[in-house]
Amino acid sequence: MTTTMIDLGPQTRLVAELARAVADEQLAAPTPCPEYAVRELLAHLHGLSVAFRDAARKDLGPTTDTSPGAALPILDPGWRAELPKALDELADAWRDPAAWTGMTRAGGVDLPGAVGGAVVADELVVHGWDLARALGHRYTPDPAALDAARSFLLAAAQDPGRGGGIFGPVVPTPEDASPLDRALGLSGRDPGWRPAG
Repeated sequence: MTTTMIDLGPQTRLVAELARAVADEQLAAPTPCPEYAVRELLAHLHGLSVAFRDAARKDLGPTTDTSPGAALPILDPGWRAELPKALDELADAWRDPAAWTGMTRAGGVDLPGAVGGAVVADELVVHGWDLARALGHRYTPDPAALDAARSFLLAAAQDPGRGGGIFGPVVPTPEDASPLDRALGLSGRDPGWRPAG
């Protein structure tokens, strides 16, 4: 997998716009992440934004050492102000070319900076879709972030030690599927997911 430096700003702004559209009564709504309602998804987006901001800065410590699966994320009462700020800081940190070089850590895993950039692009693209789908909104991710995510997901799906998609077994998609649907399938998502009811 080769990853070149990209600007994550367009994708972080898209995720922030989706988050701003969440009404309080939607916080308990289901998402394509079986273990997350909208509130946990928003909390996860905040946590990963802080962790990957610090990974970009090579500011290693508790935020970069904690596995995302260690506990169900809890949404802070101040999330409406904190999440957009964290997303802005995340994008700004990855605009530094140094973020894409050397080694860093995220989720307790040591990895090259360029791989970290691809991982966070994947997280933003896939979880942005999760949030949009849960809210019933249209979703068009930033093309550069989608390309980086697809490249990362394809490499991960082909890794025999990983056993399939990042978020679950790869979901087959048709030959004529859109780039987003192919990325979602590679991640273990069903591109046709809709809330029940």
